[in-house]
Amino acid sequence: MNGVHDLGGMHGFGPVVREPDEPVFHHAWERRVFALTLAAGFLGRWNLDMARHARERMPPAEYLAASYYERWLWGLERLLVEHGLVTPAELEARRRDPRSPVAPAAGVQPLRAEEVDRVLARGGPAAVAVELPPRFKPGDAVVARNLHPVGHTRLPRYVRGRRGVVERDHGVFVFPDTHAMGAGPQPQHLYTVRFAARELWGPDASPRDHVYLDLFEAYLDPA
Repeated sequence: MNGVHDLGGMHGFGPVVREPDEPVFHHAWERRVFALTLAAGFLGRWNLDMARHARERMPPAEYLAASYYERWLWGLERLLVEHGLVTPAELEARRRDPRSPVAPAAGVQPLRAEEVDRVLARGGPAAVAVELPPRFKPGDAVVARNLHPVGHTRLPRYVRGRRGVVERDHGVFVFPDTHAMGAGPQPQHLYTVRFAARELWGPDASPRDHVYLDLFEAYLDPA
């Protein structure tokens, strides 16, 4: 989707400032939001791509004003409501009073503390063990399709319609665009594609620089 989250190549947002010795979490509430998001995902009501898409749906002004974990919290609230695990009224009551009760959702088995290590070790791999013939091979010239989907996509705006060269075939993976929308995994090959900086940014870019992007097969056409 062409949302405010896709900031690649855009001007006016200032430099990326690195924080020396940056902690994993700056505040205790961030650690809690991270834990709640993982625990809620364990319930299996949505997948990782759906969670990403939920954050992308945050209103643009709110998104730009929010911190990283504020966006996570906003997305988690949307998913909890949309999947019937809490109600908007319950969320509002908890904002007013953290001790406000929330009725347990039917059929939900909470994640116990002793299960956390096992669940995290299992992870959520996106690689798919199926044999599919690749459309492209390293060295092939390709062009990124000029797509403007209303749903989730991992194809950045700044590369659409640009020519590149396939560097590597990573194998077959779940396709996030359909996975996020509940339309199935639609497994396909994932490639690293090299784009010249001048192809992306014009003649003022350095002729020595290149950008490498991991792009799904559905994003590419032969050049």
